[in-house]
Amino acid sequence: MSMMIPSFFGNNRRSNIFDPFSLDVWDPLKELTSSSSFSRETSAIVNARVDWRETPEAHVFKADLPGLKKEEVKVEVEDDSVLKISGERHVEKEDKNDTWHRVERSSGEFTRRFRLPENVKMDEVKAAMENGVLTVTVPKVEVTKKKADDVKSIQITG
Repeated sequence: MSMMIPSFFGNNRRSNIFDPFSLDVWDPLKELTSSSSFSRETSAIVNARVDWRETPEAHVFKADLPGLKKEEVKVEVEDDSVLKISGERHVEKEDKNDTWHRVERSSGEFTRRFRLPENVKMDEVKAAMENGVLTVTVPKVEVTKKKADDVKSIQITG
């Protein structure tokens, strides 16, 4: 007597999501890169890693931008309080005879914005690029400490 076993997995093993032995491998990043607007935003985050530290004299930003020339990067001040770092990494020229085995370096535009505190001198921002590292220095306004002698008396009326 033969027993009929229903096929839960179907005949096409590659296309059935219920088959635990399917040859297809789910790639969660593939779905993220399919949307062009999200891809650009993701590219911006991935390609422009920035450290921001504050010293007594300034706010210092260091951005890793490997492979970019200073002509391909912009540093701008928006609304007198936002530091904007942007640029574009171009796609390498493809040769028809090349066989690509892996493409991990992304290309496209990137933008990073940082709202700065009020204690900065936005008109004295300096930027330098060396060995693929962009350093932006935003000097701080000097805070003067009041002396004990600088006490001002307020007359009470009434």
